[in-house]
Amino acid sequence: MTRPTTVGTVRINLSDYALESVVWPKLRRVLQDYPDLKVELFCDDGISDIIEEGYDAGIRLGERLDKDMIAVKIGQDWRLVVVGSPDYFTANPTPSTPQDLGTHVCINTRQHSAGGLYAWEFEKEDKQVRVRVEGHLTINHSGSMIDAALLGYGLAYLPESLVVGHIERGELIQVLDDWCPLFEGYYLYYPNRRQNNLALSLIVDALRFKLGQEPMRSE
Repeated sequence: MTRPTTVGTVRINLSDYALESVVWPKLRRVLQDYPDLKVELFCDDGISDIIEEGYDAGIRLGERLDKDMIAVKIGQDWRLVVVGSPDYFTANPTPSTPQDLGTHVCINTRQHSAGGLYAWEFEKEDKQVRVRVEGHLTINHSGSMIDAALLGYGLAYLPESLVVGHIERGELIQVLDDWCPLFEGYYLYYPNRRQNNLALSLIVDALRFKLGQEPMRSE
């Protein structure tokens, strides 16, 4: 099959975790196969208006999708987990309920779209709890949050796949496991009028979630 010599450019708005865990591992092959395809990836933890801000597509969790968009699932469901270093738990008690986090030092994340700090979301036996935590640090980058947690600066609420290696090696301790719910996975969404865009179609095909795909793990 003859490939087009000119493909085009696709601008995508997404979170850093979506980029590292889902998008980049899948995108590498299509970039190799189509050297004329250009992709701009802009990391943003807020919820941007992709049309107003000039993006071709956005990537967000299913529960946060813009209305009136074509949506394609690109990643499996996942969850956040609460972790802290062994040194932290040597000096502090282990929380048994989300409300116990009020007495702990935690690493916060600010939601740009809401203008405030993210309230940690928990669920158990259909009971939902949102907890606003306090601490010395507010960080909007997953890698830096992991480093801070490893160094004992407080508890962090992070995607499980990013910290599972640290947990298995005993570098981080996971708590409140039975309170940490699954979130609906990531979707790529875009305006209906862009569905015939060749460059975007290549991206959609490369990122589309298929049953049996293994979750990405970060060591």
